[in-house]
Amino acid sequence: MTFLPDDYEEAWTLASSVTRRGVCLHSGDDAQVKLLPTERAGFHVSWTESRDKPVTLNAYQVCKSELCTTLELGNRRLSTVEHLLAALAGCGLSHVHLEVSGEEIPLLDGSAIGWVEAILEAGVVPALTSRLEPPIVEKPLILNRSHSVITATPCSRTILVGIIDFPYAPIGRQMFSIELTPASFVKEIAPARTFGFLDQLEKLKASGLIKGGTLESALVCDSDTWVNPPLRFKDEPVRHKLLDLIGDLALAGFPKAQVLVYRGSHGLHTDLAASLLKNNCLHR
Repeated sequence: MTFLPDDYEEAWTLASSVTRRGVCLHSGDDAQVKLLPTERAGFHVSWTESRDKPVTLNAYQVCKSELCTTLELGNRRLSTVEHLLAALAGCGLSHVHLEVSGEEIPLLDGSAIGWVEAILEAGVVPALTSRLEPPIVEKPLILNRSHSVITATPCSRTILVGIIDFPYAPIGRQMFSIELTPASFVKEIAPARTFGFLDQLEKLKASGLIKGGTLESALVCDSDTWVNPPLRFKDEPVRHKLLDLIGDLALAGFPKAQVLVYRGSHGLHTDLAASLLKNNCLHR
């Protein structure tokens, strides 16, 4: 494997810039993202056609949206950021500038592996300034939305546990746990694709969503089987849920904690990210 950091302790940026273009899941628009090195800690976004200063991303910018994570950045919005942020943070990067051409990040193949390949193409080098301090978890934290629950418990490492339960036979109940490192992220999580349900597609399209979704960029199942196999992992859905969690936690930083999520959602994930940021500020 081309070089990646061993862990999330040091500061890393890109060795060069790299560009990817593709169709966006919900808008159906064609968009471009340029990943650039920077000396500023954190992840920063600017728009290709604007001269405004880049905006540094954080969990407080999350605004209400369906089926993705959307950020409100001044008078602009940027949607479906989770797979790209998962790739950046999961690969160990801490200093990256994103120059985007639209208001949604391209879906690529529905996983994070295309973004990982872009990162490896650009190369990874030490950053000139320190990474942002990760959030501290000193005592157990538990949050819920209806019957969905997420917890963070102090730990010497970052361990993620995902549990899902769907009334569709191809998925059912799945659980997956991982000690998160750049290597384990790339091997076990990044290739896992987003998924959906055949009986919900028309309703979502009628709501103005998934205009750019295809069978090449998402797994789809009906009540009995997968419409477009094969899967990359037998438990690809729960791994993708952890991919989403990683992308949402990237807005706060990875805590040294065991994070367990049951029936996760972007709203629940970003609730935790915002709580981690708030607790972090109280302890500094």
